Amino acid sequence: MNPVFRKVQASVAQQALLLNKALTPCRAAPSIQHPVWCTHSVNERQYKGMPTHGIGRWKYLLPKQAPRKKKDKHQMKRIMSATDTAYGTLNVNVSGYDMTVVEHYSQYIHNFCNRLGIKVADSYALPRKSTEVMLMQEQGTKTYVDAVLKTHHRVIQLSTLNAALCPVFMDVLLKNQPEGVQLSVTEHTEADFQARFKARPELEGLIAQMNQ
Repeated sequence: MNPVFRKVQASVAQQALLLNKALTPCRAAPSIQHPVWCTHSVNERQYKGMPTHGIGRWKYLLPKQAPRKKKDKHQMKRIMSATDTAYGTLNVNVSGYDMTVVEHYSQYIHNFCNRLGIKVADSYALPRKSTEVMLMQEQGTKTYVDAVLKTHHRVIQLSTLNAALCPVFMDVLLKNQPEGVQLSVTEHTEADFQARFKARPELEGLIAQMNQ
């Protein structure tokens, strides 16, 4: 073999050995460091903006918080009294057998009040009422149910209504009243508020026995 070629082969083998020794520690170390293994400062942590929900904090180190009071969902709002220039709390009652027509007409009244600047205190639906239509047989005294009529009620409660604006307001509502829909305006009372909830005679009887 040529002595020059031997020298070149020996030098290439020596360089390969040195390169292999240099790459050995790089292979042992991970190429991509996990965020947990890395050492970052407090300002550079990746979970800085994430909520911890008190994880890792002792209960006695947490500030004492006052117990939350349960909100009374069935609390009656204050009834506005009438003045010389405005009415008090009024209920615009809409009722009918077709739920879609009743709902659309109540939405129309609500939007019309918003356009005129009339403050709407509340807007809600009353429990549905069912009426059975009974018919008597031609030959006999027995009756049978011919149809069941379901009446739907919607109430738009107005807190203040200007007396000068009331005639125009009622005129527009009556002209746009759909067929088969009944419209009435009454003063809001405590009985109207109680009518929003379904009666539970069995529960009322148990409460009366406990109070005795």
